[in-house]
Amino acid sequence: MFSEAVLDHFRNPRNAGELPGATATIEVSNPVCGDILKLSARIADGHIAEVRFLCRGCTTSIACASVLTEHLSGRALAEVRSITAETLSEALGGLPPATFHGAQLAVDAVCTLLQNLASKSR
Repeated sequence: MFSEAVLDHFRNPRNAGELPGATATIEVSNPVCGDILKLSARIADGHIAEVRFLCRGCTTSIACASVLTEHLSGRALAEVRSITAETLSEALGGLPPATFHGAQLAVDAVCTLLQNLASKSR
């Protein structure tokens, strides 16, 4: 059922853990399945210098959070807006409809992170 990429990110999550000194930390959840994703980022010169996640959820949600951090790290904030649930799904070899909610949760985290950063800069 799971691609090798999903299993690899689930078994060996990248950038998991807390991020001391984060510029922003957000938390999103999926009330239907109960998955929770906490995302922390340190911003420097308009780029995501460092990013970490904590996730309580299914295999796919954890894998999507892991691959998301790889897509975020080092990118300009303007570039981050181009990350979609579809691009995360593709990076993991394609997610079946029953598990696509993991990619959507990760994208919800990106949107919430960007909103948080925008409100801090006002």
